[in-house]
Amino acid sequence: MLALSKKTGYGLIAMTHLATLADEEVCSAREISSRYGMPLSLLMNVLKELAAGGFVQSVRGPHGGYRLARQPKAITLGQLIGVLDRPIELAECLRAGGRHADITCQVKGRCPIVDPINRVQKKLIDFLGSVKLSELVKPAVALPTEEGAAACL
Repeated sequence: MLALSKKTGYGLIAMTHLATLADEEVCSAREISSRYGMPLSLLMNVLKELAAGGFVQSVRGPHGGYRLARQPKAITLGQLIGVLDRPIELAECLRAGGRHADITCQVKGRCPIVDPINRVQKKLIDFLGSVKLSELVKPAVALPTEEGAAACL
């Protein structure tokens, strides 16, 4: 099933936290880790990757930490997933860059779903590229539920 990795989840939590800070304010990895109950070592690696990708800046010194390198409206969910995880592939035969030689699919070449799945994958990538970090920071909107059941977002 399609799911975000822990690494990407932790990255999104850190990014949404940093997006709530004032412009020049910084927050340490230890503070973020403690607040959300994330393993510090993993979070530090995630923040390092986000810094290498140009999404956060590291500020050194006794009051150092991290802050966003770009405005939240200039960062997309697709970009963050791309820097923290491998490219989205709904099927092995749809690998980015057309690397199909190592695929052992039994129906390769006569598959009736490769084109429709390719279209779904493109729509998913386009959608993730349209969701801005600024949207993730907004309070969750209550969704209508069936027969009053509680919704879990």
